[in-house]
Order: sequence, then structure tokens, then C-alpha cells
Amino acid sequence: MSSASWGHQIDLLVRARTPLIWVRSNEEARVESLLGEAAQRLARQLVCWNFIDGISGPVNADGQGSRQPMAMLQWLQQRDAGSPTLLLAKDFHRFCDDPGVARMLRNLEASLRSTPHTLVLCCGQWTPPGDLEESLTLLDLPLPDNNDLRRLISSIGTSSGSPLPAPVLDELAQACSGLSEMRVRQVAARALARRGQLGSEDLQDVLDEKRQTIARSEVLEFCRSDAGTEAIGGLDGLKTWLNQRHRAFSEDARRFGLPLPRGVLLVGPQGTGKSLTAKAIACSWSMPLLRLDVGRLFAGLVGASEARTREMIQRAEAMAPCVLWIDEIDKGFGGDGRSDGGTTQRVLANVLTWMAEKQSPVFVVATANGVEKLPPELLRKGRFDEIFMLDLPSSAERHSILELHLERRRPG
Repeated sequence: MSSASWGHQIDLLVRARTPLIWVRSNEEARVESLLGEAAQRLARQLVCWNFIDGISGPVNADGQGSRQPMAMLQWLQQRDAGSPTLLLAKDFHRFCDDPGVARMLRNLEASLRSTPHTLVLCCGQWTPPGDLEESLTLLDLPLPDNNDLRRLISSIGTSSGSPLPAPVLDELAQACSGLSEMRVRQVAARALARRGQLGSEDLQDVLDEKRQTIARSEVLEFCRSDAGTEAIGGLDGLKTWLNQRHRAFSEDARRFGLPLPRGVLLVGPQGTGKSLTAKAIACSWSMPLLRLDVGRLFAGLVGASEARTREMIQRAEAMAPCVLWIDEIDKGFGGDGRSDGGTTQRVLANVLTWMAEKQSPVFVVATANGVEKLPPELLRKGRFDEIFMLDLPSSAERHSILELHLERRRPG
């Protein structure tokens, strides 16, 4: 979703007099900028609040006196209807466990419906108290898409006095996919400080920034993949299939309307090359490789596992085109989930829905030691394009594997 599409959604909610909106995003500055644009379109005043500065903006308010969350809510409730207001409350979710604040929010929901005022809460991962869930309208702000990145990078290049040629702009925008606006600005600032201009030479900086972004994630790991499918002995059928499917990611395939490959499930005993194959696919296709340990999706707090699943999906789609390696999926989803209150089933349902409906070029490579414990819905057509059995190598495959290893060690 582009920033323009998101702007249309927020416009609709404000015009419909939606009283309480939760914008799920960690990009505070970007949210404030987009809300500022919406306020101009809708003839509203944008007012910001945080616990340190209180209320700030083009209003007559005692900033220090309004630092307390209850005081801010009362200020908005008493606001003159002749001054339509969008109030962006930052970090307000930290106060919502207070019964008084929660009660005031519910009262505010009823009173704001007859006014042109809207309260917008901005925060990332959060599980609202149960009595507030029905009061909040959730609106996700995805990471910048290709069009957003092109505009941002072009603006940075122009303001620095070095406008970018279209091919370089396309290359940088594609490389920056998956980064927040702030991270893109940081990469650009380093490039300008080093060379005074942006260019293709900055692609390594972008890759390093992506690695750091994934490293900060609790659920995904950025893996190196230095050897392609030519480094795998045997598995000729799988390698032929992969070479054919790679073409489906090309622009020609898009123009012909070919569907994107969904992924493969690799099943076999330990040591038969499942992990090596996942890495080889990413290397051969020149795509970043993200590894998901399914166990990292599960957390002790209520709702945290579902939040981590959403984060995983968002980061994987933002990094697209990429290869998502789900390691030992049978261990993560092989149980019946009866002992965890249904968390496993909910997480699995989210993953399955995404795998069946995803439109982004994320190629899923799942590995499993066996299919006996896997739920049947995971093996249904539409989740994976194919299921490959990686058994112990045959005599010819052992010969091929030995040749590869001897070639690496052969002097000269």
C-alpha cells in the first residue's frame, strides 16, 4: 500500500467521524507528516501530544498543564466544534492499562462522534486491553512502497544538488525496499557525507542497513548464501524445477500474467541438504535469504505471538523479492496446540492465510524432517508449489557429491 492509498483511508475515517484511531506503526515522524497532509485536505488542525511536552501545535493550550493523559483527553473533549482537530497522541498506549484512562477513552468515544474531532494513537506492537478493543479502529501503516521510496530518494538527491538518473533511482528504490523512511534517510546521509552524492555505489550501504534491521528483529535472521545450486550434488529434478521457476520472477513473466512461485517444502532426514538447498536457492536467484525459526514466533504474553507473526510477514514482504526459509517447520507446527490455549492454531492460521493469498514475491522454502506431524492444511495445494523428498543420496548422487568436494580441494 502506498502512502497515497493510506491517506485515502485516513481521510475516509476522519470524514466518517471515527472517534478513536490506532495507527499501528513505529514511524512517528512519517505518521505525523501524513496526518499533516490529511489535516490540510480535510481542513483540520493537527495537534500533537506526548507525555514530556504536552499539547503542541497551532492551539491555545497550556503545554505543561496538559502533559497528563487525563488532562489531554479532557482538553479534546471540551474542544470547540468550530475548530475541527486531529490530535496525534504519541506513546499513549503506555497509559491505557490505567482504569481511569481506559474509562475516559470509552467516554470520549461516545462524545466525539457528534464532533469533528479525532484522536489518533500512534504505536507499534501493542495488545489493547480487552475493554478498549471495540472502541479502537485499527489502521496499519506499511513500510514505504516503491513509489514512496522513489519520491523520497529523488527528493534527497535533488536537495543535495545531484539529481539521480532514472536507472540509478530505480536501482536504489528497489534496494531500499523493506527499510523505513528514517533508515533510508540515514543511508543517504552517510552516502552524502562520504561522497557528496547518491549513486549505485551506495547499494552495499543499503544491504548493510537491511542486515541491521533484520538483526534487530526478534523473529527473522539474515543469512549469507554464497553458493548456488551448482554447489549441490544430485537433486537434478529439484534443480531443474528451480531453474524453470526462477524465470517467473522476471518482468516478462509479469507482463504475460504468469503467477508468482509460492514456494517449496523440502522433506527428508537430517543431513540430506535441506538447509544447503534453501541457501543455494537464494544465491542462484540473487535474492536475500531470511531465516525463520518458528519457535521465535511464540511468546508468553497474550497476543504477543500473533503480533510477532504480523511482524514477520510485514518484514518479509517489505524485503521482497526474497527467499523466506522456514526452518524445521514440523517442530513448530507439528503439535495439536491443546496445551497453549490455541496460540499455535492461531499463528498457523495466520501463516497459512498469508501463504495462500500473498501477492508479493516472497518465495517460501520450508524444511521438515518428516510430514507425519504436519497439519494436513499445510500440505494442501496452494500453500506450496511442490513438495520434494530429499532422501539419502543414490550411488550416482554420491559420486556427484564427491566430485564437487574433490574439485574444491584439488590443488591448481
